[in-house]
Amino acid sequence: MSIFNPNSIFLYVIAGCVILFVLAQSVFFLVRSMRRAKAINMDMHTVWKTIGSTAVVTVAPAFSILLGVVTLSQFLGLPLPWIRLSVIGAITYELPAATSTANALHIPLSEMITDPKIFTAIAWVMTLGILPSVVGTPLLIKKIQKGVVKIQTKDAKWGDIFMTSLFMGMISAFSGMVFSHVREGLQGLLPVAVLVVSALIMCICGLLVKKAKIAWLENYAMPFSILLSMAFAVIAAPLFGV
Repeated sequence: MSIFNPNSIFLYVIAGCVILFVLAQSVFFLVRSMRRAKAINMDMHTVWKTIGSTAVVTVAPAFSILLGVVTLSQFLGLPLPWIRLSVIGAITYELPAATSTANALHIPLSEMITDPKIFTAIAWVMTLGILPSVVGTPLLIKKIQKGVVKIQTKDAKWGDIFMTSLFMGMISAFSGMVFSHVREGLQGLLPVAVLVVSALIMCICGLLVKKAKIAWLENYAMPFSILLSMAFAVIAAPLFGV
């Protein structure tokens, strides 16, 4: 079996080129937007205030992305997760896709993958799985939005139920991965315990936002939930025999 290095210089160069392209694209649209704002005589104080508040808000999701990169890099190296989570992916998709493929191939995720075939298989699953959203969004998003608006306009209550059902369906799909390990005994209960702790933290953050009016916490609830639940997993792992 040939040895493959997921942290090779070649992959770092590819990742760097992709990230630089994305950053250049962001700078391009920022400059164009600033020029357009000046052309229509927008208040530049308002423009800079909007840019500043947007930058602050994006810090919260960045924590989740960073944690995802660190988690995936333990067995996939840094370049591939860096590309995936910096450009198109999300931890809620990338990690399940990678772990599902690894489990199907009976590969442990506690060590770096050095088999090029396994690495390629995981990369293909992660890529092909996300393609429908990339292709389907520009083609179907207008029809989907019209349908959702139509439901919400016709009956706001049923519109809320419909959107909540979609969200719960997504959560149920991810929860299946968590509860599938219960049959493994005490060790399999650790993911369930982490899920419960994470849900409780989110509930507490939600209560603080609504009852205590701590508005800024709304943008940081997910990072706090991820960080604290990960800390719980590390502390509780020995108790579950992991």
